[in-house]
Amino acid sequence: MCGIVGFTGQDNALPILLKGLYSLEYRGYDSAGIAAFTEHGLEVIKSRGRISNLEERIRESGGMHACCGIGHTRWATHGEPSDRNSHPHLGGKDGKSGKIAVVHNGIIENYLELRERLEAHGYVFQSDTDTETVAHLVDYLHTGKKEDLCMTVLKAVSMLRGSYALGVVSIDDPHEIVAARRDNPLIIGLGEGENLIASDVTAIISRTRKYIILDDGEVAVVRPDKVTVMNAFGDTVEKKVQEVTWDLSAAEKGGYEHFMMKEMMEQPRAVANTLHPRIQDGKVVFEDEGLTDDRLAHIKHIHIIGCGSALHAGMVGRSVIENLCRVRCTASVASEFRYENPIIEPDDLCIVISQSGETADTLAAMRQAKRAGAYTVAIVNVVSSTIAREADGVLYLWAGPEIAVATTKAYSAQLGALYLFAIKLASVRGKLTAEQEKTLCDALYHIPDQIEQVLKTKEQMQYIATRYANRASIFFLGRGLDYAAAMEASLKLKELSYIHSEAYAAGELKHGTISLIEEGTLVVAMATQPELYEKTISNIREVTSRGAEVVLVASEDFEGDTSYCSYVVRLPKIPHMFTPSLSIVPLQLLAYYIAVERSCDVDKPRNLAKSVTVE
Repeated sequence: MCGIVGFTGQDNALPILLKGLYSLEYRGYDSAGIAAFTEHGLEVIKSRGRISNLEERIRESGGMHACCGIGHTRWATHGEPSDRNSHPHLGGKDGKSGKIAVVHNGIIENYLELRERLEAHGYVFQSDTDTETVAHLVDYLHTGKKEDLCMTVLKAVSMLRGSYALGVVSIDDPHEIVAARRDNPLIIGLGEGENLIASDVTAIISRTRKYIILDDGEVAVVRPDKVTVMNAFGDTVEKKVQEVTWDLSAAEKGGYEHFMMKEMMEQPRAVANTLHPRIQDGKVVFEDEGLTDDRLAHIKHIHIIGCGSALHAGMVGRSVIENLCRVRCTASVASEFRYENPIIEPDDLCIVISQSGETADTLAAMRQAKRAGAYTVAIVNVVSSTIAREADGVLYLWAGPEIAVATTKAYSAQLGALYLFAIKLASVRGKLTAEQEKTLCDALYHIPDQIEQVLKTKEQMQYIATRYANRASIFFLGRGLDYAAAMEASLKLKELSYIHSEAYAAGELKHGTISLIEEGTLVVAMATQPELYEKTISNIREVTSRGAEVVLVASEDFEGDTSYCSYVVRLPKIPHMFTPSLSIVPLQLLAYYIAVERSCDVDKPRNLAKSVTVE
C-alpha cells in the first residue's frame, strides 16, 4: 500500500521516478504525484487515478527536467482519492507553495492535534490528509539558518505518533533528499554518482542492485555522492550494504498477459525453492533457521498468526501440525490476536506468516508475543524485511518477487514451509519413525511436479469460468483441510472478480447457509479427505436438490457419486494432508479466468494493496 521513490543524481529524474512508480503499482494505489527541482523551482504535479494520468498532466504542463525529485503512489486512508489529497504535499503557510515537499507512507495518529496547532500559527491546509501535517510541521521547524533539513526532520518525527516512511526535500538544497522511517519499509539504493530511496527494491533495481535498509527511528541524508544515516540522537550509523539477488526479469511479465498468470505458472519452481534445500537424505533440516531440536522438543503451544491468505495457510498448517505432532496449535487473525490479551507462555512458539514481512498487524502481534516471552519464527518471502529481522528465527520462502496483488505462489510456498515445520516437529518429538519421515519428505519433494500437473487444468478452468462469470454469488464448501482451502479459494474469487463469495464448513449448511442456495447458484465443493467423503456427498446432494450447480474438486481416489456435479476436477494422488497445495491451483485459475471474463484489473484489484503497512 502506497509507494515511495526518490532520485538524486546527474540524469533527468523524471523518467526514473515514473519508472519507479510503475514498478510500485502492484502495492495498490488510487493517485500518484511527483515533486522535483526544475528551473522554475520546486514543482509538484499530481493526479487522481493511474500513473498514466500523471504522465498526461506532466505532458500538458510542458514537461519537467530535474536531477532530484520524489514520487508517490497513494492508497487513500485520510481523505478521498482526489488530486488535492494526492502526494507530494507542500509545506508552507498558504498551503499552495512552499520550500518543503513530503511523501509519506503510513498513518500519523496525532495529526489532528498537530493540525490545530499549525493552523493557530497561520498554516492553511489544502487537503484532508495526515501527510500535509508533516509537510507543514517540517516547514514550521525548519529555520534554514542554524540547522539543516536532516536535524529538522529528526525534530519533527519526534513529535509524530504513528507509523511513517518519509521522503522530504527542501528548496534550500535541491540535490538532497532526507528519508525517515518507523514501522514502514524504506530502503536506499546505492548507485554510481546517484542514489535513490524507495519503499521496495522493485523501484530501484533498474538503476542499482545495492541497497541499505533504514531501521525504525533512523533518518538518512541522501545526496548524489553520499548517503549518511543517523539515529534519533543524530549520531552517524554504519549500515550493512545488501544486494538484490534476483533478476529484473523476475519482476516483469515475461510474455504473460498478467503478472498473476505468470506467478501461478511459477508455483512449481517457487515451491521447489522452499522445499528442496531443506530436505536432505529423507529428513527435514533447519540448522540455519534457529529451530533447534531442543527448542522444538519443549514447545507446549504453537500460535500461528497471519492476515488474509497468510492466515489461510496458517489454518492448513494448524490442522497438519496438530494431527501429525499432537501439539496444541491455534491459528489467529493478527489484528484480533494483538488485542485479545492472548495467553502466552515462555515455552510457546509463535509462527508469523507474511509474504512481504511488513504487514503492520502481523508485525505488532509478533512483537506482543516476543514481549510475552514466546520464541518467534517468521515465514516470509522478502529477505531482510522488518518481520524477518525482528523474529528469533526465519524460514524464508525464496519464492521470488510476487507482483500481482492477489497472492498465488507465495501462498503455495507458505504451505510448503508449514509442512516442513510439521514434519520436523513430529520427528523431533518421536511421532514419526525414520521411515515415515522419509516417506513424507519424498512426497513433499514431489509436490512441485504435481502442481505442474494440476496447472494443466488451465483450459478446463477457463471453460468453466465462461459458464459462471455472470453469477452474483458463489459458494465454496469443504470439511477439515478442505474448509481451510475453500476459504483461500473464496478470497481469491472476491479479490479478483468482485463477485460476492463465501466459504463455509460444509457441515454448517443446515445451520442457516442453505437458505442462500437457489436455482443456478454455483457451489464449488472440495473432497480430498477420505474420512469425510460420504459427508461431502450428502452436502452436494443437499445443494443440488435446491437448484445449485456444483463444480467438484476431488482427489484421484474419490469414488463417490459425481452424477450430481456439473464439472469434476481431479487431483493427482498425494498424502491427504498435503492436498491443499493441489486443490487451490485450479481454483486460482478459476478466479483468474472469471475476473478476465468480467474485464477486471487482475493484477491490481480495486481498493486492495499488496503490502498492508497500516492497521
